[in-house]
Amino acid sequence: MSGIAEKENKMESIQERNAHLDGMKVLLVEDTPLNMEIAKFMLEDEGIEVMTAENGQIAVNIFNNSPENTFNAVLMDVRMPVMDGLTATKSIRTLPRTDAVTVPIIAMTADAYSEDIRRTTDAGMNAHLTKPVSQEKMLSTLEKFYSV
Repeated sequence: MSGIAEKENKMESIQERNAHLDGMKVLLVEDTPLNMEIAKFMLEDEGIEVMTAENGQIAVNIFNNSPENTFNAVLMDVRMPVMDGLTATKSIRTLPRTDAVTVPIIAMTADAYSEDIRRTTDAGMNAHLTKPVSQEKMLSTLEKFYSV
């Protein structure tokens, strides 16, 4: 099989695998405008509905003021002004609502050491994506937590 045909087959299998992500709702929390736009594009390109927040405090407010089970997942930057992602995750996890405990919160950060991963897990995050995040890695991680 030629290199082009292999790439086309890989893209088709990725699209098929992620087809069921269509309709998923994600809260994307990122303070860098360019990173937010790139991640938002990658998600919306797969039919995922995206709401954005530029810091952890805004994310907590959006989550708290939304109806229960609005979001299927939260993609959370770790280093942000006002409120960082670890504090925001802990705040969401303590909200008095069922989905605050069950919603998957996925770290998106340049911090990649085992200690960094442990800190995100200890804060209540379910997974850890290291920046720069590829679309395939982001979607496959979301797929692990999303059931229609």
